[in-house]
Amino acid sequence: MREAMSAMTTRGRAFLAAGITAAVCAIVLGQQDLLRIGVLLVALPLVTAFFLGRSRYRLGLVRTVTPSQVEAGQQARVQLDLTNDGRMPTGLLLLEDQVPYVLGTRPRFVVDRMGPKWKRSVGYVIRSDLRGKYAVGPMTVRLSDPFGLVELDRAFQTTTSLVVTPRVVPLPAIPLSGAWTGSGDNRPRAFATGSAEDVTVREYRRGDDLRRVHWRSSARVGELMVRREEQPWQSRATLFIDNRKFSHRGSGAASSLEHAVSIAASVGVHLIQRGFVVRLVTASGEEAGGSWHERGGAAAETGPLLEALAVLTEVDRQHLDTRWLQDAGHSGLLIAVLGDVADHDKPAFSRMRHSAASTMAVALDAHAWSRGPVAASAVNDGTNAAWLKAHGWKAVTAGPQDQVASVWQELGLASRAKSGPPKAAPAPEAVS
Repeated sequence: MREAMSAMTTRGRAFLAAGITAAVCAIVLGQQDLLRIGVLLVALPLVTAFFLGRSRYRLGLVRTVTPSQVEAGQQARVQLDLTNDGRMPTGLLLLEDQVPYVLGTRPRFVVDRMGPKWKRSVGYVIRSDLRGKYAVGPMTVRLSDPFGLVELDRAFQTTTSLVVTPRVVPLPAIPLSGAWTGSGDNRPRAFATGSAEDVTVREYRRGDDLRRVHWRSSARVGELMVRREEQPWQSRATLFIDNRKFSHRGSGAASSLEHAVSIAASVGVHLIQRGFVVRLVTASGEEAGGSWHERGGAAAETGPLLEALAVLTEVDRQHLDTRWLQDAGHSGLLIAVLGDVADHDKPAFSRMRHSAASTMAVALDAHAWSRGPVAASAVNDGTNAAWLKAHGWKAVTAGPQDQVASVWQELGLASRAKSGPPKAAPAPEAVS
């Protein structure tokens, strides 16, 4: 009752004030008819607030976001299915769904009376130009009486996630040398037949298919063991992105980091579609979104990689964590998307070059994203790419106006070009 009284609208308070005034004037003037009117004006909002506060509505909500993962700039549709699971009809319902500011304005709907077991559906469209993972909801319901005297708020607790992935640009095919490495532990068998020697076992890891459990070995060892199907030829690629704060310039969607993420997403999807097993590594050394992302080209295959890039943020650290290079079994193709390369980073990139069969890099001219006179006088001299080339990398420089597909094709030409022996590189140093 107290909650309903506090939720009284301006109209309800006006009715209450007018009724009290009329009742006081009726007592002073001795007008019985005016007193009846005053009592009616006072009783109407009070009785409405009492019954609305005592009402126990049972409302159900199912929120569906289709699709749940969209590319930046694309739209997703949110459908709200509201049901009245109680035995009492509802009055006028005012719905407001909570959405982040980057997805648009908060949608509001008016739903008329709903009888018991009735269902109403409403929907709206959301869109974001910024990648990220956003929570849609919760939804608030404002209950109102037919006279508009009292409005009572109720809120659902459930939310639904929407993943906005970076923009992906189709890339042309270029020669990728040094790609066929690895044991094939994470790749399905390419042949229908094989000898018994092709199958070994290892410990069960979280995420392994239960159909690969080798029960005889599990019973002998006392823990779950899975079949490990060895294949000497398998295309694996490590996609490295430097997401350190000091390596990039600009802010928001126009920053060099966002351009680097878009390049990494385009390259990652392209590699998966070409049959590579891809893993994503950041400057923190973590394998974002899981270890290896299988090939296939379908949304189910590229989805985890794009989701990992969607939530990638800049980190405030100076040195690269290269502990992931200690795993010699992961050597193969290494593609790096870089910002500014500092002098203390060069030993780390030398270690990357020696740990992979082939290394390719897109070095962003980060200063070109700076504002003010720096941007006007910035010269794309390719200093970072030149250093990488001198130390065995195949590298190109990219600016804010360069198309991703053109940069990738230029990198392919650099890979196809015949180069002389690389210059002597400094001795690798451990960088933590």
